[in-house]
Amino acid sequence: MENFVASVRLAEAALRDLFEPTPLQRNDHLSAKFGADIWLKREDLTPVRSYKLRGAFNAMRKLVTPGQGGQGHFVCASAGNHAQGVAYACRHFGARGTIFMPVTTPKQKIDKTRVFGGDAIEIVLTGDYFDQTLAAAQEFCVKQGAQFLSPFDAPDVIEGQATVGLEMLAQLGRAPDLVVLPVGGGGLSAGVTRYLQTEAPDTRFAFAEPLGGASLKAALEAGAPVALPAVDSFVDGAAVARIGALPFEALSRFLPADVHLAPEDRICRTMLEMLNAEGVVLEPAGALALDVLGDLDDLAGKTVVAVCSGGNFDFERLPEVKERAQRFQGLKKYFVLRMPQRPGALRDFLDLLGPQDDIARFEYLKKSARNFGSVLIGIETSAPANLTALMARLDQSGFAYRDITNDGILSELLV
Repeated sequence: MENFVASVRLAEAALRDLFEPTPLQRNDHLSAKFGADIWLKREDLTPVRSYKLRGAFNAMRKLVTPGQGGQGHFVCASAGNHAQGVAYACRHFGARGTIFMPVTTPKQKIDKTRVFGGDAIEIVLTGDYFDQTLAAAQEFCVKQGAQFLSPFDAPDVIEGQATVGLEMLAQLGRAPDLVVLPVGGGGLSAGVTRYLQTEAPDTRFAFAEPLGGASLKAALEAGAPVALPAVDSFVDGAAVARIGALPFEALSRFLPADVHLAPEDRICRTMLEMLNAEGVVLEPAGALALDVLGDLDDLAGKTVVAVCSGGNFDFERLPEVKERAQRFQGLKKYFVLRMPQRPGALRDFLDLLGPQDDIARFEYLKKSARNFGSVLIGIETSAPANLTALMARLDQSGFAYRDITNDGILSELLV
């Protein structure tokens, strides 16, 4: 363990060639909300807006010599932050990089990766799904004799991510009572917990995973890494089907109860809260640790550090984030309404709406019977009780309707 701490210190010193320590900021808004002393470790403020640069840089620095361009050929498979970290590190070292990304990767992420890597990298778009992209990258490594850079399941990557813990401890000047860490593949949480186990042994940990990608919790319950049968890809920076083997070795001492699951729609609410109240732009994975604060017991009076792991958010997704946040808060619902085909039927329905109820979507779907038609209608309001009252009035008036807000299949098809 002492060797690990010493290696992390060397990695942190080398990182200063790239960027200064990311800020550790006390957040007054969250501190007041939870009655605690809450600090945010702003990994969304690295040059690539995520902590992934740390691990990629640390792994690469051990294999190339700075200033001797062209040394080393590095390969990764990623559609997001790891790709950008590898690209940035390749340009820094003058190394060659080949970055495999799924064909479905948004153009914005491809363009950002290309900007960070410049002439040092080549981007290969292949595969509709990440598993196909990963297989292509690994096959390429075998044929070309290139070095594959794992996003989380490698000792040097974990060592690089551990520098987050070193910085937070130095910046705070004391050991925090609790550190809240987001978990995807587990590299960040493995590195930070391992470092603080020695340097701040009394600090407790809580882990945050997306509800639709809880690979650490599943592994802790099973006693070994397991592959999840399905993963919700919305929290793309942490939607991992199987936690890394090496990260699990470091995290296996924790209990399933230490892992807190964040519903994807609730994460959207947290993202909007931080954007509107604090002006902080976080991607879904970057908001994970903040989202679970409300699930933690006994925060009052404690010093808590939550890691904001990334801020690579495409604002084209903002309407979707707002929509999902409203659904979670009970401020928006979608109904399929069976509307009588007679004069005045629409007015009868409109008369049932409350003063704070707003029609956000109105679409005639099809004629389901001679005297009735189906209407898709979306209602936004200012308080959940308003929609409860509206449904009660619909029942009393005899309107037939179906609430499809949480019906995944129908919502995907119709909304």
